[in-house]
Amino acid sequence: MKPFSTQQEILLVTSTSFSSRQLSINYDTYSNKHLDDIERLEEACVNGLLQETLPEICKTTDDAPKVYLWGITEGEAFLEFDFSEFPETKDAYFSIDPYTFISTKSAN
Repeated sequence: MKPFSTQQEILLVTSTSFSSRQLSINYDTYSNKHLDDIERLEEACVNGLLQETLPEICKTTDDAPKVYLWGITEGEAFLEFDFSEFPETKDAYFSIDPYTFISTKSAN
């Protein structure tokens, strides 16, 4: 039997004013000027913007396994952050990535 592991996906929509506002408020002084907005947002999220902006999602407890950021996927209008205990393939059926779960949706 395959052991259970903790996986978490966070989908951050990049084409909203919320994303750009949070980036400019918190990380404008630290940003590299040679990066575009998406790259700056990605860098800020890796450096703590997700934990500051979404503490209820990123909160860990003592009994919960520690998860690590294993991948960042850039979509047309979003950034997807993949957290898990160890690198492993995502189950397309349970994924929130629109490019992944659309292919598993049955045609009715």
